[in-house]
Amino acid sequence: MQDDVAQCRVILARPQGFCAGVVRAVEMVERALQMYGPPVYVRHEIVHNRHVVERLKKLGAIFVDEVDDVPVGALTLFSAHGVSRKVEEAAGRRNLDVVDATCPLVRRVHREAQNYAARGYDVILIGHNGHAEVEGTRGQVDSYVIVVETVSDVANVSVNDESKVAFVTQTTLSVFDTGEIVAALRKRFPAIVGPDTRDICYATQNRQMAVLELARIADVVLVVGSPSSSNASRLVEIAASAGVESHLVDGADRLDPAWVRGRTAIGITSGASTPESVVNDLVAHIGTLFPVTVDELPGKKENVHFRLPDRLLQPSRHLEAAAFPAE
Repeated sequence: MQDDVAQCRVILARPQGFCAGVVRAVEMVERALQMYGPPVYVRHEIVHNRHVVERLKKLGAIFVDEVDDVPVGALTLFSAHGVSRKVEEAAGRRNLDVVDATCPLVRRVHREAQNYAARGYDVILIGHNGHAEVEGTRGQVDSYVIVVETVSDVANVSVNDESKVAFVTQTTLSVFDTGEIVAALRKRFPAIVGPDTRDICYATQNRQMAVLELARIADVVLVVGSPSSSNASRLVEIAASAGVESHLVDGADRLDPAWVRGRTAIGITSGASTPESVVNDLVAHIGTLFPVTVDELPGKKENVHFRLPDRLLQPSRHLEAAAFPAE
């Protein structure tokens, strides 16, 4: 039964749905299942979203913590977050048939860090310790990589030569927090080199700009995404820092009705690994609680596409991923 309240406005940020790296990674799992048959093993979550992972499990994907959990010689995908060289070597020892779904933008960060290290720079990685992407990037560099999470960490950084320091960044960080950390690093190490915020992926930046627009007109912001999603968590933080109540919602079944009751304008956005269908389900669920109208902000159009590996480019019938469109 609907609550007896005035009609509420639901405002959707744009863009929503998968980024290009997630589209590529999910399609790689699906094509591998279709072309080679289940089971297909995936090290860690292919992307950080429970809806995606649960659906791929139903199709025959088996998610494992480490490659040692995979049968010798089995077809195995690395997740979009990338892996360390140690993981690659462990997969080689087990003779695994590896398909690497590392996002091309993450791979670019790997190359940048490797190039700086090869030129004798101490490499600082701005990112969250323990995150899969950070662990993968650190493990792709021969020398020690210093991880910096906050501005306060900068004071404790110790390097071999202050004239040869470089930084790279995790792709899913807050543009704003990262800018402050970069400024602190430049103050501490005036000769430091790095890509500013260029390594923060286009989809992350687009969604962060959109949530700021949303925060200006909504009295609560719901970010649809899983707790393990770094980019979704950053959207919650950015909305909160703009002065609006914000919550991470991992689907309609996880919504606390108290978050939305009595509101006049509910803003909804999502992480780059959240299927747009999950956003639509949340909107429909809110509509069962009280009357709503739905509007969309214009947002930025995303037309980025990443090529699949050659071995997965064979003609194929309609893929199940169509249920999770990027737009």
